[in-house]
Amino acid sequence: MNKYSEFQNYLKEYPNAQGRFGQYGGAYLPPELCEAFDEINRAYRLICHSAKFINELRRIRKEFQGRPTPVYHCERLSQKIGTGTQIYLKREDLNHTGAHKLNHCMGEGLLAKFMGKRKLIAETGAGQHGVALATAAAFFGLECDIYMGEVDIKKQAPNVARMRILGANVIPATHGLKTLKEAVDAAFEGYMREYKHSIYCIGSAVGPHPFPMMVRDFQLVVGIEAREQFIDMTGMLPDAVCACVGGGSNAIGLFLPFIDDPVEIHGIEPLGKGTNAGEHAASITYGTKGVMHGFESLMLQSQKPGEPDPVYSNASGLDYPSVGPEHAFLHDIGRIKYDAVTDEEAIRAFFMLSRYEGIIPAIESSHALAGAIKLAKEGNYGSILVNLSGRGDKDLEYVIEKYGYGDEFLKE
Repeated sequence: MNKYSEFQNYLKEYPNAQGRFGQYGGAYLPPELCEAFDEINRAYRLICHSAKFINELRRIRKEFQGRPTPVYHCERLSQKIGTGTQIYLKREDLNHTGAHKLNHCMGEGLLAKFMGKRKLIAETGAGQHGVALATAAAFFGLECDIYMGEVDIKKQAPNVARMRILGANVIPATHGLKTLKEAVDAAFEGYMREYKHSIYCIGSAVGPHPFPMMVRDFQLVVGIEAREQFIDMTGMLPDAVCACVGGGSNAIGLFLPFIDDPVEIHGIEPLGKGTNAGEHAASITYGTKGVMHGFESLMLQSQKPGEPDPVYSNASGLDYPSVGPEHAFLHDIGRIKYDAVTDEEAIRAFFMLSRYEGIIPAIESSHALAGAIKLAKEGNYGSILVNLSGRGDKDLEYVIEKYGYGDEFLKE
């Protein structure tokens, strides 16, 4: 029997009715928001089994998003690595708006319309979720407020411009480190003021129940497509799959359709500048259990227990001091391995994919590719499938200013 057969009913068993994945998850909310999140949960439970909702979402994915996105074989990159391991990419960078984020944003927008809401509220780090939600708002004729750290607004100027052109109101978070964690703080505060006519569309598989479950369900399309496409291309399953993990939406979407297959699963966290507190955002690798932003998970809190540590990554979408509760659970039970790569390893992967395959990846996705390259160099894998979760247009100014055009990173 397949040693992973115990996971055959995984999606039916997790989360439980309280939104928990083992010891993680749940909903830790101020009293005034309990009713609002219960309303979202009831509405989602009602429509997720509705043929009308499912068929409309499928139509949107096909006609508007351009799904399915392809799986691509990186022949030149694989040859350059030189161990015989073949690297494949799930091309979520080709999804409309340039990343996986639209998969759950269109689902959340459709849910908001069903609930009679008139505004979408969200946070964003790298801006990909913000762009995707602004796109969904324009598609469905809804208002849109996007909260974004002041540092990330400067760092991700192209995405900020896209959000504003799409009609979103981009609101800077100006407290603390002025990055993703502070954007989430500000978005929650904004939602508390307007929850009666708005819906908070969380940008990853994090937050209070039901959002980790909802975002996961909407993102499963990535892994479902990829599994079928890979078998169609090669006649077999990949030996391993890899995705970057910040909050964890792109990763959970790729991973779960492979969970009861004989496939290694690797989540790649941002190690940033090093292992000291404040130099990275590797929440699973270095975190301990804590509660933040309404859910319980692994959290970086070494300096002051109960308060999140400052975090850092050159990838704005990964610099978050916690991780989705489902990832924490899958780590604890040993089904998924979580590794970490540094800024420099990610940037080297960024330039390698650009030069050898003509694909410029997001820095977030470059972390996943860097993790796959490290595995490939071990020489123990025939094939590795990587979720290329986003394209790198948004990062070009930052990369060129900080790292140049890559010549130093590609020297042997």
